[in-house]
Amino acid sequence: MNLHSLKNTPGAKKRRMRVGRGESSGKGRTSGRGNKGQMSRTGHKRKPLFEGGQMKLIRRIPKRGFKRPNRVVYAALNIGDLIQILPGDITPETLVAAGRIGPRSLVKILGGGEVTAARTVKAHAFSTTARAKIEQAGGTCETIARTT
Repeated sequence: MNLHSLKNTPGAKKRRMRVGRGESSGKGRTSGRGNKGQMSRTGHKRKPLFEGGQMKLIRRIPKRGFKRPNRVVYAALNIGDLIQILPGDITPETLVAAGRIGPRSLVKILGGGEVTAARTVKAHAFSTTARAKIEQAGGTCETIARTT
C-alpha cells in the first residue's frame, strides 16, 4: 500500500448541503433558518455568554477580592515540628528531601512548639517568635534571599 493508492471508504465523505439553491433542493427559500425573526436575518451572530436577554451568569455571581499577580506565598512550618522530625541543620533542601515542601517553595518558619536543641535553621523568612526561640536555645537563624 502506498500513499497514492489510499482511498476513502464509500460514504465516508459527504458533500455539504448547498442551501438557498431552489425549492426542489430541500433547503431553498428560507435555507433552513425558519420564517422570521432575529435568527433568520443575515449578519446575526450569537454572542458568547448571551442568554436570550436574561442577566448573564458572569454578572449574576458575586465577585469579591483580588489576588496580586506578584504576591509571595510561603510554605509555613512550625519550628517545634521540624526539630522533632529532622536531625541536624534545617534547610529548604532537607525539607524537600523529607517531603515537607515542594522543590520550588519558599519557606517561612513559625514559632509553634518548643525548641530544646541548638540548630542552624536556613529559611526565606522567620516569625519573630520562631527567631527568638531558636536563638534562645543557642541556634542560629539564616535568612535566604528570594530569587523570584
